[in-house]
Amino acid sequence: MKKLKLLPLMAMKGIVQNGSVYYPYFAACIFSVFTYFVFSSILLNDLIATLPRSAYAWMMLEIGRVLLAIILFLFLIYANSFLVKRRQKEFGLYHILGLEKKHIGSMMFFETVLTYMITLTGGIALGLVLAKLLFLILLRMSGMRADVEFVFSPKAFEQTLGFFFWVFTVNFAHDLWCVGKARPVELMSGSKKGEKEPRFLLFYALVGVLTLGIGYRISIKSELNSEIFTDFFLAVFLVIIGTYLLFTSGSIVLLKMLKKRKKIYYKPKNFITISGMLYRMKKSAASLSNLCIFSTMVIITLVCTVSLYLGMDNILQFGFPYDLTVHYREDRVSREEVLEELELLEDKYGNRVNRMDIYEELGLSSHKEGNRFVLQEGRRNYQEDFNVKFLTLDDYNQVADREFSLKEDEVLVYCSGRDFGYASIDFFGRELKVVEEISEFFPAPKAKEDNFGAEYFIVVCDRDMRDYCAGAWAEINGVEDMEAFLNSETQYVRILLDGADSEKEKFLAEFSAWCQSQSGFTKIESGVEGREQTVSMYGGLLFIGVLFGLIFFMCLILIMYYKQISEGYEDRNNFEIMQKVGMSDKEIKGTVSRQILLVFALPLVGAGCHTVAGMFMVEGLMGVLSLFDHRLLVYCALGVTALFAAVYGISYFVTARTYYKIVR
Repeated sequence: MKKLKLLPLMAMKGIVQNGSVYYPYFAACIFSVFTYFVFSSILLNDLIATLPRSAYAWMMLEIGRVLLAIILFLFLIYANSFLVKRRQKEFGLYHILGLEKKHIGSMMFFETVLTYMITLTGGIALGLVLAKLLFLILLRMSGMRADVEFVFSPKAFEQTLGFFFWVFTVNFAHDLWCVGKARPVELMSGSKKGEKEPRFLLFYALVGVLTLGIGYRISIKSELNSEIFTDFFLAVFLVIIGTYLLFTSGSIVLLKMLKKRKKIYYKPKNFITISGMLYRMKKSAASLSNLCIFSTMVIITLVCTVSLYLGMDNILQFGFPYDLTVHYREDRVSREEVLEELELLEDKYGNRVNRMDIYEELGLSSHKEGNRFVLQEGRRNYQEDFNVKFLTLDDYNQVADREFSLKEDEVLVYCSGRDFGYASIDFFGRELKVVEEISEFFPAPKAKEDNFGAEYFIVVCDRDMRDYCAGAWAEINGVEDMEAFLNSETQYVRILLDGADSEKEKFLAEFSAWCQSQSGFTKIESGVEGREQTVSMYGGLLFIGVLFGLIFFMCLILIMYYKQISEGYEDRNNFEIMQKVGMSDKEIKGTVSRQILLVFALPLVGAGCHTVAGMFMVEGLMGVLSLFDHRLLVYCALGVTALFAAVYGISYFVTARTYYKIVR
């Protein structure tokens, strides 16, 4: 009974005495609880469902919370493994002094409960203070109104308590297993045992190079198509495996080569560094690979977030070049009537019409093979399926403000994706000569990397030539009512106003009402609303990107810190012996600096290589979001990488001071 009464006190004392490893763990747990609680509070708040365009932000946050739960679960288990490793000698000493393993298990249970209570209280308290601020930031990023009252959901508390209950339960079970399976002697000396050299070193190295090479190749060769997300996850998986294998095998091969070179190895400044890293080769490789992977995740996440933020105007311009698009069929609205109505609205509301285009267009779905457009049915390569739109030369000249002329069998070609690149077109058996491939056409902005939404525009000399080409398509596709089909073209009335979107509402509302009152009206598309929905959806992505960047960086810093702490205590006895045989503080400092520099440089170089290869795929992923600014992505990658390297270096050398204090 006395032992049982002492166990809670011993648990508290154990936490305090091991504060150098427990306090950072508390900080990581509190930050994890805070992040998860904020995500849950925003998702489960009744208010977010009532806000306009909130579905996009909610969807992004729900996906983010699932990913967050996976990352936090794995990371906190990883961080906990450092704690139990650090305290093995202490548990062995308790056992030798008379405590049975069940008593040690009870003490560990009290420590787990105390840690759970402290971190949950701290994380939720921080969430209560800052959740509303983060919610307002989300509203700001998503372009939603901010004059709302944030109310916490009781379910958010329940989900947070439940999720971290299972995290700490798994950690407690892992700690019991580690202590329960070991004998007291093993606990007392487990941290002093050197690690055996892995078998099949050359095989692991070759597999690592091959795996990493395949991952790099998938990333570099990736294109914006339906397989890009599958390729992304496959490339990430292969790069992670390849990184671990290369750090495990490559670092050992390098150290063994240095050890064989007597002129290098048998020097005080190199001897301890090389022998120390060989002493814990596998654990060191695991830490280095984790540092490399988390560094890459931080860089890639921030590059995506920063480029998405800076490229938002380009995305909106690409997806919604007009403020309003009105569709007409059968009956047509005259250009003069539209201009007259727009002039009246300009005088009434003071908005100026920057651009107004009226043209007719006939869209035909086709499959492309080289310069031939053929039937779609039964073809698997749907990436070559395109919507081909026919325009007459008069409409094109008016929209593009050109004075071009064409003969009967001549055409102009424009593709909003990759250039066509052929001198002639075979459109369902109709041979057409390409006089010019248009490089720019405002209704469909150019993006050569776009393989998803690309369209072809074919400009013919007149309606008769258009009907001639469309007739070939209709004949092969089995169209019965040819006359109705040839008259099924769409007339577009499209306008773009000057000024901010918020200033256009009344003008566009009245013009929309007038357009809908005209004969032949079919539908209307608002570019302003489209841009608002896009900002809402991408705002949620930005919010998630910022938080995930912070989480990955927190994981990185904590891994650095625990690596320095655990290795510092392992190396302390070695340095004490070296001091006794004449090694000075200056030599110790030099040895520590070289070891830190080596460990600092390898993950950073690896992360740089991963980032270079990954940017090819990042460019494709940004293309899914309609961001095709290659130069912006390159500048963001260079800037983020340079900033990260600086912060990474500062963080590492700050944690290294703790290592040096321990080994002294």
